[in-house]
Amino acid sequence: MTDADSITGSYLQSVRAVILTPSSGFLGLVLLLLLGGCSKEATTAEVSGAILVDGRPAETGAIGFFPVDGQSPTSGAAIKDGRYTAQVPFGKTKVEIRVPKVVGEKKLYDTPDSPVKPILEESLPEKYNEESELEIDVQPGTNSHDFDLKSE
Repeated sequence: MTDADSITGSYLQSVRAVILTPSSGFLGLVLLLLLGGCSKEATTAEVSGAILVDGRPAETGAIGFFPVDGQSPTSGAAIKDGRYTAQVPFGKTKVEIRVPKVVGEKKLYDTPDSPVKPILEESLPEKYNEESELEIDVQPGTNSHDFDLKSE
């Protein structure tokens, strides 16, 4: 038996002793973990809706939700075929929407038969993302919020 085997064996015995011994600290931790989830109330709600750009559904993109109070977690979702669905914390939330557009393409390699990747730019003004003026108030239950945005 090597020193490493001896150390590993001792460590495993210590772990087993802590887990299998009904010490008050360990049992308290287990009870706290088990009971902690029993009375937890929901703090998020489903928010879904349509994203239109110049009256047409946005093909792809992303929507982000940022709590105005700065206390709740942020959330977001993908936009696909002009629709989104996200779990968002209750309360007033700033909304940022990003819808990319293809402005060109770039070769991945310097060879004639190289695959290409699209070059993307944001299609929406900053008032919908970086300097968003959009805000919603998320309530318990299902929330529906559609956004009809202008690209200019």
